[in-house]
Amino acid sequence: MTNPVFTIIAPIFNELENLPLLYARVREELDKTEQTWELIMVDDGSRDGSTEVIRKLAASDERVRPVIFARNFGHQIAVSAGLDYSRGDAVIIIDSDLQDPPEVIGELIAKWREGFEVVYAVRTEREGETKFKTQTAALFYRMIDRITDVKIPLDTGDFRLMDRKVVNVMVAMREHNRFLRGMSAWTGFRQIGVGYKRKARHAGVTKYPLKKMLRLAMNAVTGFSMWPLQLATRLGAALGVLGLLAIPVVVILHVVVGVRFHGLATLAILMTLLSALILVFLGVIGEYLGRVYDEAKNRPLYIVAEGPRQPFNPIRLDLPADANTKDTNYQTRSQQ
Repeated sequence: MTNPVFTIIAPIFNELENLPLLYARVREELDKTEQTWELIMVDDGSRDGSTEVIRKLAASDERVRPVIFARNFGHQIAVSAGLDYSRGDAVIIIDSDLQDPPEVIGELIAKWREGFEVVYAVRTEREGETKFKTQTAALFYRMIDRITDVKIPLDTGDFRLMDRKVVNVMVAMREHNRFLRGMSAWTGFRQIGVGYKRKARHAGVTKYPLKKMLRLAMNAVTGFSMWPLQLATRLGAALGVLGLLAIPVVVILHVVVGVRFHGLATLAILMTLLSALILVFLGVIGEYLGRVYDEAKNRPLYIVAEGPRQPFNPIRLDLPADANTKDTNYQTRSQQ
């Protein structure tokens, strides 16, 4: 079977009400291209009946390829599984809640045909989101831009198109704590943004509460920057210099001016603040160390309970887009 030109990846977690409309709108947009396509629906441990809907869609249209996880592994891992199973010359990641309008796919494809290898969608407006979320998101992207060496585009999510060359590189990157938009920026290649208005969620509730957003932010910082560790070193050096400068000041005040220093309360406050600072940076070191531990265990990124078998193609930029290398160890290697 010839590989499709386009692959759409939709990670799904409890999106029962959105799936029929998602499929219909994606099909309408991809049929306009008059090219072959596939829709990979990655079920990330749904419990609301989404799994059955995915199976029914796959039974009615062979272009729908279900990948059903054994349990919930998280959004970034679900997208990664979609990349592993993708076969298209161009791969498009889209949220299943329809906040990313499928109608923008045509604009992404147009830029790809101009020669760009990563086309990311930039959120010019965000419908149905609280002021707190929009402001914190804007602050997050600008903070990441300042502290990392990788140029991660501002105000973007995972909604993007990537050329097969880029996908091959990302499939070969098997780290567990993943920040995919940073990973795609890290690959380099020719990249460009397309502005769009992000819609309000069609149905259901957000699967990215504050706790998960903070975890994603932590993955972004620790995955692409040593700044927190460097800050600990710089702050420690600054406090050391301040302590050395304080010694002659205290001696002069005591010997020359006759000032007597008292106040255990002040000393206790200073000790508490310094102890808190030490514990904070021990926590930062712990975050980095925990990620090293995760990688050392070398567990699979995910476990597929139900899904298609296909070759796993490690990084090979010299292969044509429709290359189909046989690999009998796919089930083991693609998930490590």
